Amino acid sequence: MDSFDYVLNWKLKQGSHVFPGKDGGTCINEAAVVAAGFPYRPVRTVDDMPGCFSRPICRLAMHLNDEASDEERQLLLPFVTRLACADTVEVERIREAYINLHMTSRLSFREHLDILEGALAIGRQADPFPSEEVKVRLEIVQQGANTPTSLADYAVFSQTKIWFGPFH
Repeated sequence: MDSFDYVLNWKLKQGSHVFPGKDGGTCINEAAVVAAGFPYRPVRTVDDMPGCFSRPICRLAMHLNDEASDEERQLLLPFVTRLACADTVEVERIREAYINLHMTSRLSFREHLDILEGALAIGRQADPFPSEEVKVRLEIVQQGANTPTSLADYAVFSQTKIWFGPFH
């Protein structure tokens, strides 16, 4: 993976966020939306992602983001610029089948990262965003923050998503 120093001052957090704070403070998908050049938006489901993002990959990324410890979650940072890789319906089905085949609850977080890496290797790869461009996009959002930390969506909504929302 290429250097991702430009996102190291961004902190990935569990759940969806109304708006990030000065720390970044979003889920991986919200950070990916900004990195790809879209205006910030809360991401509660993969349907909130722009059309250029792979739904199966974003669903897996959301699952990993929300199930990880705070420390593990930061290991998702190198993937922020790689999620905008939507492909044909057939390729998206293959990605989803790959993810469903490999995901089990008994895997470590790092093994789940390997599954994300494998799914990203299928089909179209995200267009590379120059690191300086991504850095500027993320900094603009952080500078526009009114609070030191992000504003999380209503906690019950996030917990309900975990209780009832399968990742596939």
